Amino acid sequence: MSSGPPEAAQAVISPGPADRPERGRLELLITERGGKSIASRQFHQGGLRVLRPHYLDDSGQVCYVIVNPGGAYLGADLYVIDVEVGSGAKLLLTTQSAMKIYRTPGSFAEQRMTLRLGEGAQLELAPDQLIAYREASYRQNTHITVRPSSSLMMAEVVTPGWSPDGSSFRYEELRLRNEIHVDTGAGTELLALDNLLVRPPLDDVTGMGFMEGFSHLGSLIVVDPRVDQALADELHAVTQDHDAFTGISLTQSVAGTTGLIVRSLANSTEGLARLLGACTALLRHNWNGQDRLNLRKH
Repeated sequence: MSSGPPEAAQAVISPGPADRPERGRLELLITERGGKSIASRQFHQGGLRVLRPHYLDDSGQVCYVIVNPGGAYLGADLYVIDVEVGSGAKLLLTTQSAMKIYRTPGSFAEQRMTLRLGEGAQLELAPDQLIAYREASYRQNTHITVRPSSSLMMAEVVTPGWSPDGSSFRYEELRLRNEIHVDTGAGTELLALDNLLVRPPLDDVTGMGFMEGFSHLGSLIVVDPRVDQALADELHAVTQDHDAFTGISLTQSVAGTTGLIVRSLANSTEGLARLLGACTALLRHNWNGQDRLNLRKH
């Protein structure tokens, strides 16, 4: 099932190999029109789609919710997401529920995402948590291209699934790769390559020297020309009010824009969600005059 013109079905990302079926594809082009962001092109097929758009405030930012009717990713599944936010447009992209990775015998599940931001474009990616269950193997490859005046916020929480007796399942492997480039007009330059591999030991996902006694992982990636050491210090102060082990790092500057990564370890999804929510609330207020994000899904 799809909406939008037939030509929207032309793949921007090449499909996976023949032995990896494409279980779902979603494409969105968001543009600005009269101070309001709208979808100029929308296409979906298979196990991905979006709910009707809505607006949380008067900023013109449009909110889309991604839905996976199948409810989970399984072995050898491939999901492809392609999102472009045009010049001056604003998009908040979230999910209807947690992304669940079940057992993947034979081959890993995979998501490939391509994000492109135009001049002055804003993209806020705020999915629900990723839950990896017993014997799950998952790869997530995100390729991002921004312009020097673009603004990007990406938050993510990874948590192990739980068994009926209360113990945590030991998933096999998670590979989360974010590659961020800046389009300078004369070409593209690499801003950051964030390559996270989580491969739990045989006995315990929380082992010392691995997750240092913690079970949950949170990440926030920010790219914006207003990112600097003062902002990193301000975010560090925010994280001190939360029960988590947190580190913050800055990238080099490319064409006047800089990246920032907040990475936290904790023992609950809720704790990390509150921490990342506090960080994004600071950015939303200081940069856009927006209130703290409240999606009210539950």
